[in-house]
Amino acid sequence: MATDNELTKAVLAALSTVQDPDLHKDLVTLNMIQDLVIEGNKAKFRVVLTTPACPLKGKIEKDARDAVMAVDGIDQVDIKMDAVVVSDGKQRGNLSLNAKHVVAVASGKGGVGKSTVSVNLAVALAQTGAKVGLLDADIYGPNIPTMMGLDRLPPFADGKIIPGEAYGVKVMSIGFLVEPGKPLIWRGPMLHSAIRQFLGDVLWGDLDYFIIDLPPGTGDAQLSLVQSIPLTGGIIVTLPQAVSLEDASRGLYMFKQLNVPILGVVENMSYLELPDGQRMEVFGNGAGEKLSSEANAPFLGKIPMMPEVREGGDLGRPIVAAHPTASAAQALRTISENLAASLSIAAYDNKPEIKLNVIG
Repeated sequence: MATDNELTKAVLAALSTVQDPDLHKDLVTLNMIQDLVIEGNKAKFRVVLTTPACPLKGKIEKDARDAVMAVDGIDQVDIKMDAVVVSDGKQRGNLSLNAKHVVAVASGKGGVGKSTVSVNLAVALAQTGAKVGLLDADIYGPNIPTMMGLDRLPPFADGKIIPGEAYGVKVMSIGFLVEPGKPLIWRGPMLHSAIRQFLGDVLWGDLDYFIIDLPPGTGDAQLSLVQSIPLTGGIIVTLPQAVSLEDASRGLYMFKQLNVPILGVVENMSYLELPDGQRMEVFGNGAGEKLSSEANAPFLGKIPMMPEVREGGDLGRPIVAAHPTASAAQALRTISENLAASLSIAAYDNKPEIKLNVIG
């Protein structure tokens, strides 16, 4: 009979044949196997992924289980799936924000559902167990508090602003600080100061993902943000029609001119699902995929039109939380997983010797 030490070596050898499909290396080389223990004929261990939103989590678990079950002397496998998000490695100075990834969501014009995408991406990532912050950087039209069902901030603590929290997401917006319906007539320096305050004077704490909902267009807010904090990258939201493609292209090339990596393109309101199962392409088709191809950026996915999306925004109930099985919610969840996977791949490529620093 093999000793526990021999079985441990055999199990690790088996797991070294299991690859992370995104990172294209085996789980042992990636240091993803933690706390391996042999108890008689049972192998117990954790698989520590680089994001809790890994879209291939189920496949990795199955492949690991199958590999270990093929080891002579092992007939039980106990696997705990875990995750530690790997940072993009960017230095963000002395801000109170300590985020591993900072993602800006932009569009060339208003009305394409950029805030809807931002809110639901943040909530979907938080649902996986990630620590997520959401900044409403649309100074002139702050909608995030309404869409997240928040109307006020907690009391200040030690002179610092405490962000609101809903659906597991920390939230900050100028909408918390001004009277409802009151317009903000601010020039560039005031806007820049406000954004700096949101980054430096809010107790965000440690975050895995920090999502920033930018205002539409390519103006002062976008420039101020890039000057204030290094971004991991940006996402462009567009509609399917050609006119929207022209507008979205402006946002895309704004990121390129500011040396911000393009993380992907999202196409919103792609189609309407009819009762008979057919799809009506109300706004045409193909703009999102065309834009991603021209930009050589990932196409993260399409979101169908559904009344529940709009209703959720009005009522402060994001669709990924209120109607998780709806097709739009599933599409948004897939987009969040694709985004998380892309961020993990980029972080790994920048740090080939990743150390997860897992406390076992």
